Amino acid sequence: MRELTTQDTIKKHHMRRQNLVLTSSHKYQLQIIFFEDRGFQGHCYECSSDHANLQSYFSRCNSIRVDSGCWMIYERTNYSGHQYYLRRGEYPDYQEWMGINDSIRSCRIIPYTGSHRMRLYEREDYKGQMMELTDDCSCVHDRFHLNEIYSLNVLDGCWILYEMPNYRGRQFLLRPGEYRRYLDWGAMNAKVGSLRRVIDIY
Repeated sequence: MRELTTQDTIKKHHMRRQNLVLTSSHKYQLQIIFFEDRGFQGHCYECSSDHANLQSYFSRCNSIRVDSGCWMIYERTNYSGHQYYLRRGEYPDYQEWMGINDSIRSCRIIPYTGSHRMRLYEREDYKGQMMELTDDCSCVHDRFHLNEIYSLNVLDGCWILYEMPNYRGRQFLLRPGEYRRYLDWGAMNAKVGSLRRVIDIY
């Protein structure tokens, strides 16, 4: 990670967009650029890997440009606090990523996988009714007649969990693994409104 001027960043952005080749065998140079001010102004910092503590690089974040890759950015250090899912594109204001403030303190690359499968349980520790999901679900209640999910087992792929239906509300990144209780995915309650696969091609 290094500091850039705004002009340098804009030039490099256009060069990368022109030279990026999307093939299945290509090793992508993933890139996210953080700007302290709105509209891609002020000091800016680029990052191409997971980073657990960004606070020494900038004091605030009011706009972001994602050159490539899918990312989860976090309000606090060590991948904690509010989480926000970003795809390739431009975010000129923190409200564009549904942020509650201009604090971004860590970020993580979301790896791409070809298949997605997860199991949802109505109780902790994989007890009670089990439901399997392999595609996006805009409303958990409409599909499974439940408002709360107490444990999850992500078998394949990465997912974004939303507290509210239609992919709204607080977001949580689910990577392959076991989540025996809602605290394991960082939530304060068992409310699950919708689920979406991370399927974007870099």
